[in-house]
Order: sequence, then C-alpha cells, then structure tokens
Amino acid sequence: MKLKTYSASDVAGKRVLVRVDFNVPLSSQGGVSDATRINAHVPLIDDLSKAGARVALCSHLGRPKGQVNMKYTLKPVADKLAEIIGRDVAFGSDCIGESVGSAVDALPPGGLIVLENLRFYAEEEKNDDGFATKLAAPFEVFVMDAFSASHRAHASTRAVTNHLKSFAGPLLIREIQMLGDTRDNPKHPFVLILGGAKVSDKISVIENLMDKVDAIIIGGGMSFTFLKAQGYEIGHSLCEAEKLDFAGEMLSRSEKKGVRILLPKDVVVAGEVSAEASSKVVPIEKIPSDLMGLDIGPVTCASFREALAGAKTVLWNGPMGVFEMAPFASGTKAIAEELVGITKGGAMTVIGGGDSAAAIAQFGLEKDVTHVSTGGGASLEFFEGKALPGVEPYVL
Repeated sequence: MKLKTYSASDVAGKRVLVRVDFNVPLSSQGGVSDATRINAHVPLIDDLSKAGARVALCSHLGRPKGQVNMKYTLKPVADKLAEIIGRDVAFGSDCIGESVGSAVDALPPGGLIVLENLRFYAEEEKNDDGFATKLAAPFEVFVMDAFSASHRAHASTRAVTNHLKSFAGPLLIREIQMLGDTRDNPKHPFVLILGGAKVSDKISVIENLMDKVDAIIIGGGMSFTFLKAQGYEIGHSLCEAEKLDFAGEMLSRSEKKGVRILLPKDVVVAGEVSAEASSKVVPIEKIPSDLMGLDIGPVTCASFREALAGAKTVLWNGPMGVFEMAPFASGTKAIAEELVGITKGGAMTVIGGGDSAAAIAQFGLEKDVTHVSTGGGASLEFFEGKALPGVEPYVL
C-alpha cells in the first residue's frame, strides 16, 4: 500500500497544519513523563521547518470529554518539544479561531506552534465538518502523521482533508509500509504471537490472519480461555466464558489448516495481582482452584522460543503476563529477547503497539527489533483488515 506524501515544493513557505499524536503520559508534577510519541514526530517537524513552512501541530491529550479542562492542556508538551529540538516552540491557547491565524502568521519561516487540545471541543470526536472548516481556516496544507489516531474518523484525522491539500507524513507512511508488509506479504514461516487479557480483543486478528500464518503463540490472560476450552482447571485465572466456543472452534480450525497453536504448558500462579504476592510455577494440569495464572512458566518460555527460532516474520500483539510487576515479567521478557535474537538473524519482527510496545520498551529492547508500532488500537484494526479513516485519503 503506497500513500501520497508531500514534496518540498508543496510545503515551502506555506502555513501547514500537522496532526500528530502528543497524547503522552504526564507526571504528577504536570510534566511529560514519556516523550516517545513526541520524538517520533521530530523528523517531520525538522523537515517542514527546513522547508520554511510555518508549522502548527495539533493533537488530543487525555479525555476532557469535549470541555476545556486544563488538566489536559498541551502546554507541557510544547515545553517538552522545545527542550527536545532545542529551539522556540510557541503555544496557542486554542486550536480554532482568529487567535490561531494571528499566532501562525506571527511565526517566522520554519517556526513552530503547538495548538491547544482538540478534544476541548466535542465536535472533534464527532468528525464535525463545521469544526474541521474552522480548524483548517488559517492553513494551506495538512499533513497527517498520527498513525495511532488513524483508526478514528475525527475532524482532525478525516474531515479536515475536505478543506486542505493533504498528505501523509513519514511516520504514517513507515507504519503502513511495515505493517502492510507483515500483513500482506510476510516471509514464511510467519508466527503470530498474541497475549493480553481478552480473547475478544483479538478475535478479528485471528480470523483475518489464520490463512496467512504458520503458527500462533497464545499467552497472557487470553490463553486461559483456550485452556478452559480444552477442559483444564484454570482456578481464578481470567476467562471469557462467552468466548469458549470461539476458542474451541479456532483450535479445531487451526488443526484442519495445519496451523500450529501453541498454548502454555506451565504458568506462574498467585493469589492476587500484586508484586508482593507469593507465587509459584505449576504445570497447566495442576493450577490450584484458588489461584490465578499471571505469567507463562519456564517450560512454556522454552517452547515458545523454540517455535520462534526459525521464523522469518513475527507479529507480536499482547504481553505474556502482568509484565509491569517483576514476579510476572519473565515470560514477556523471554519473548522480547527471542525476537531480538531472530531479528539479528534477518527475521522481520513487528511489535503491534500498546502494551507490547510498552513491554519491550520497559526491557530496553525497542531498538533491537524491526519495528515497534506507535498505535495499539490502530495496528490492531489494521491487522483485522479494517480500513483506517485517517489513512484512506492518502492511498494511491
């Protein structure tokens, strides 16, 4: 899938509105605690500035529910961006209206301004064309670079393209290229790794990729629904009772198609989700009725790593356990380390954003795999085969 992008002549000296994803975590003191998403857009910001464009960056932050709530102001983000790029970044107290036009006109060529939170207006999430008209009014060009917001048909991701000459930014293009190659043209063996809490979050991914993969590794909370479907006692482990039939059907369907599904052979169990809880490793045949599984065990780690060893393409979406807590992080870390190893051997390894991206970053390995997506929900919908509203306008 190829996307339409801009040339230097399209943006040189122009007033350019850029949709970024600055929905970053803030510390208790109000500063930015993780600048990963800000850093992801720096190449585009630098490129537009070098072309002499006057650049306005727009984003949402948190869930202010269509009302002005200064808890969610983007001012700390503007300050952090200025610190990262080492030059002045103006801040706009609004994202629409005459004040925005005046502020953009006051910028020097190559100057930057971060606009206030888009979601201070309820019309943003409604994809309201009137709001998009106001958003677009001071500008000549629009660049969409927020892949992580591309699955949402909002005014700043879709309706705005009705009013401005619009292009895809480099982050959006790289995401679509990497995820598209994985989904549509994988080298085999192709292994899908799924984890996280719920089977229901991954149903469409499993159904869409079943005919393309050679093996599916299932860990995390969702694995216990599959184990329950096989008749195992799972104690107090997570289980979606309404998805037991689906799990059974997938196990049967995969067998008929010759697709291996690998499930845990042993798990780390505890009485509660707590870093201080007493835990132990048990085989899946002996999960105590009063405990819950919170990570895959060492035998499972070895089994999963063996299944990954010869893979040429790997897609990972969802951790193997409660990786945020040290006693339950070993399984997720083992998978991450194996992916680093096969990446060095030439495999294409793609991390599907969200908790998986957070996990591999926690272990400091995010630069040692092929690609870590910036969009959890967007990447999930992409692998479900859905069209993304924030991408469709640029497809060639």
